[in-house]
Amino acid sequence: MKDISRRSVFQIIGSVPVVAALTDQTASAASAPYQRKVFDDRQWRTVHVLCDLIVPADEVSGSATAAGVPEFIDDWLDFRNREDGNHNFTAQILGGLQWLDLESNRLFQTAFAGATRDQQKQILDRIAWPARAAAADHPWVTFFSKFRDLTVSGFFSSKIGVADLPYLGNRAVAEWKGCDPKVWAIIEERMKNGYQGLGGEVKPLLS
Repeated sequence: MKDISRRSVFQIIGSVPVVAALTDQTASAASAPYQRKVFDDRQWRTVHVLCDLIVPADEVSGSATAAGVPEFIDDWLDFRNREDGNHNFTAQILGGLQWLDLESNRLFQTAFAGATRDQQKQILDRIAWPARAAAADHPWVTFFSKFRDLTVSGFFSSKIGVADLPYLGNRAVAEWKGCDPKVWAIIEERMKNGYQGLGGEVKPLLS
């Protein structure tokens, strides 16, 4: 966790599920009080803390909770329960949240949400990097990867998150200067050698 900068989150986005495209609801906070569907009070506190550890506020925009990500995750889990016909995905998320509390209580005699920031990061550092994780922590590595994906998806499909992206959208510009030469040089080099996709496969060039 301590090695992740705010902008490093863009490296994660390429592998996250495009959950926002599957629902008309965004992660922005609703005007009416949100009615939880999955999380209880204890889990809800943990989700808020964990979301903001993954996407904290910075000089550009607010945090994940300010963007309504906890509500997004709760709604998404409810959607998965109904669409999948089972609670397997939700059980994995809830199990991970429970483990955070159990581990925090074992190490620091307090629930995860009540631990200090350094104590919280000490636990998360064990599961945030799959290659570094101990074998005993591997189930929680999977949990954290999925929770992080949901957090990033929720944040960057919210009004706050979209505004945080360096994307202008369909806006008129006074002068079109074309692609940045440095960027185009990288594109040409990759096209010359074949494009390596996210999964590591080398894709053939289009003729």
